[in-house]
Amino acid sequence: MLRVKDDLQAIEAQTLAPYAVKSAESHGRRHTEAEDPLRTPFQRDRDRVVHSKAFRRLEYKTQVFVYHEGDHYRTRLTHTMEVAGVSQTIARSLGVNQDLAVTVALAHDLGHPPFGHAGERALNSLMEAHGGFEHNKQSLRVIDYLEWRYPDFSGLNLTWETREGIVKHNTPYDTPDPEDFEPGKRSSVEAQIANLADEIAYNTHDLDDGLTAGFIELDQLSDLEIWDDTLQEAARTANDVDDTRKKYQIVRALINQQITDVIHTTENKLLVQEARAVDDIRNIDFDVVDYSEEMRRKNRELRQFLRENFYQHFRVARMSRKATRFLEDLFQEYMEDIRQLPPAALRDLDSLPQERIVCDYIAGMTDRYALDEHKKLFDPYQRV
Repeated sequence: MLRVKDDLQAIEAQTLAPYAVKSAESHGRRHTEAEDPLRTPFQRDRDRVVHSKAFRRLEYKTQVFVYHEGDHYRTRLTHTMEVAGVSQTIARSLGVNQDLAVTVALAHDLGHPPFGHAGERALNSLMEAHGGFEHNKQSLRVIDYLEWRYPDFSGLNLTWETREGIVKHNTPYDTPDPEDFEPGKRSSVEAQIANLADEIAYNTHDLDDGLTAGFIELDQLSDLEIWDDTLQEAARTANDVDDTRKKYQIVRALINQQITDVIHTTENKLLVQEARAVDDIRNIDFDVVDYSEEMRRKNRELRQFLRENFYQHFRVARMSRKATRFLEDLFQEYMEDIRQLPPAALRDLDSLPQERIVCDYIAGMTDRYALDEHKKLFDPYQRV
C-alpha cells in the first residue's frame, strides 16, 4: 500500500514517544514552500542535505589524516555516515523521530573547513577581528545561505528543528552559539542523540585509525579503564585471528558498549523526568541523552589517551602545521586581490565584508582543492 506524507505523519503520532518531535508539528521553514506529498518535512530535509554540494565535498575533507595519507582512514563523509547510523540506532530504540536524528547527523559537519580541526583553528585565528569562525555556525551558514540551488531563496530552506539541531551541536570539541534558536533551552531528544552519536563515532573510529596507522598499539589499551570485561571478551574471542581482524572486533565491541550504555541511561533519565512533551525536554537544565557516570569517566580517559597518543603524534602535528600554513597563505593572497576568486564567490561583494567572503570560500574547500589552489597561486610553473 502506498504511504504518503499524511500516512507517515499519522504513524509518527501513533508510534513515537510523547517527547519525540513529530514532523507534523514542525515550526516550519524560513521561506514558505508547498509541502511534499510523499515525504515528511524531515525526510525532505535529509534529501536536501544529501544532495547538497557541501555534503559531497565531505568525501575529501579531513577527519584527522589529510586525504592523500591513505585510502582507509576516515574522512568527514565516512564519519558523518557513521554518526547517522549510530543516531538511527539510538533513536529507534528510544522511540523518537529517526528522520530528524539522522538529518541532524548528516548535516552536523557541513561547515567544517579543509584539514579538520587544524583548519578550523587557522580560520578562527585569521577571522579573529571579523567575527571568528566556528564550524557549527558555518554549517548553519551553508544551509541557510551558501548553498545556491533554488530560484526563490538562497540556502536549502530546512526546517527550524533541523537548523536548531545543527547550531546547538554540542560535544567536547564543539562550542555551540544558538543565538536565535531559544538559547536558554535544550535541543530536542533527536538533536541530543546526534550530539552523542558524534562523540561515540569519533572516539572509537579515531582509535581505529590510530591503530591502523601504527600510532597506537593494541597492548596500550589494556591500561585504560574502558578495557573492561566487554572488550576483554572481544579480545579473547578474537585471540586466534590476525591483529587486523582482532582490532575490528575490539572497535565493534567498543561502539556497541557505548550505544547500549547511552540507550539504557537515557531511558532511565526519561522515566525519572516523566517527560510527556517536546517542551518538557527543552526545559530540563541538562541533556537527557547521556552516558552513565561510569561510561562518561571511561570516555574522558579515552579522549585523553587519544590526545596524548594520536592527536599529538608528531606526524599529526606536522600535518596540522602544514595545513595551517596553506590556509594562511590562501587567505592572505585572496585578501591582497579578491578578484582571484571565481565570480560565483563574489556575488555578494557589495553587501558582505571581504574577509567573510574569503573565509566562506576557503571553508568550502576540500583538502585536495586547497592543496591544488595553493600550487596554482604559489608555484610559478603550475598552470592557473
